[in-house]
Amino acid sequence: MSQDTLQSLFVLGCSHHRTPLEIRECFALGISEVNALQDRLQDTEGLRECLVLDTCNRLEIYGIANSPVVIQKIRGLLCSRYKINPKVFKKHAFQYHSLDVLEHALEVATGLDSQMIGETEILGQMKNAYARAKEAKYTGSVLNRLLEKSFQAAKAVRTQTGITKGRVSIGNIAVHLASRIFGQLQNSRVLLLGSGNVGELIVQALRNCGCTNISVSSRTFESARRMAHAIGGDTIEFESFVDQLHRFDILISATSAPSSILTQKMIQTALQPRLDRPLFLIDLAMPRDIDPAVNTLENVYLYNLDDLSNIVKETLEQRKGEIGKAKKILKTQAWILWLQLRNRTN
Repeated sequence: MSQDTLQSLFVLGCSHHRTPLEIRECFALGISEVNALQDRLQDTEGLRECLVLDTCNRLEIYGIANSPVVIQKIRGLLCSRYKINPKVFKKHAFQYHSLDVLEHALEVATGLDSQMIGETEILGQMKNAYARAKEAKYTGSVLNRLLEKSFQAAKAVRTQTGITKGRVSIGNIAVHLASRIFGQLQNSRVLLLGSGNVGELIVQALRNCGCTNISVSSRTFESARRMAHAIGGDTIEFESFVDQLHRFDILISATSAPSSILTQKMIQTALQPRLDRPLFLIDLAMPRDIDPAVNTLENVYLYNLDDLSNIVKETLEQRKGEIGKAKKILKTQAWILWLQLRNRTN
């Protein structure tokens, strides 16, 4: 490994920090599309190692490029493939090199770079992305070391600081938002759309606050049935959930649908038999499941992923000391890793 290799290390991407939700939606990829993108990137001449990290709030490409031209090709590929104006992408994207990449990766793995500071889901997502890339032999000695060290650093920070204390999971934030509207949730009727990992987190948080009247609907009926059985809830056929919307007080939508599945007209129809009872909607999907125009309806409360940042601000003040402590640990870890990688050239 040469010094030039370390200087060629880069990360290119966009995240909630500077990229609007409507642009991030264009980069909301399923596993098959992530694999296809990674295959395509690997064919890029001059790109020696590559890993794609895609979550609801970020798309990041880590790699080693022989020249800046290679990174420009990747930018062009992303814009062309996902129909993004290059000027818009340039305005909202970020790009780091060499040591800055190490510090960024460590902060991402630890949850310091997340919309919900200290959240733990991102670590599992990074591990899954790394496992796929490594199995496909898209990573090499540099990215392997970088990702493995990131996982170790995340564990160290969570052990040595209080960064993960408080309301940081998607599930807990969703419950907190619902409580603002309805107060106690024990008597609230809840419909969960989607039966994946995000849905599981939300269901667990709802159960922890005593909410038992939960129905589950998913495109895969068997998955919805298993989850509903585990929580003592009901299962609704996905094809018929729209006709039953009026029965529920809270709708949490977290499907992997490629576009909106709930329109303003659908919600307006569901409101009619509810009289003055509010309807609370939490859209955790990317791309969004619920048409933003729904928010203009009276007595409807719609929150999406970016709205969750308001809850983060409420807990951020008490975490400032822990954030500083965590960043100090990560800077040290990044520098140690940098030296270790450099020493391998000797």
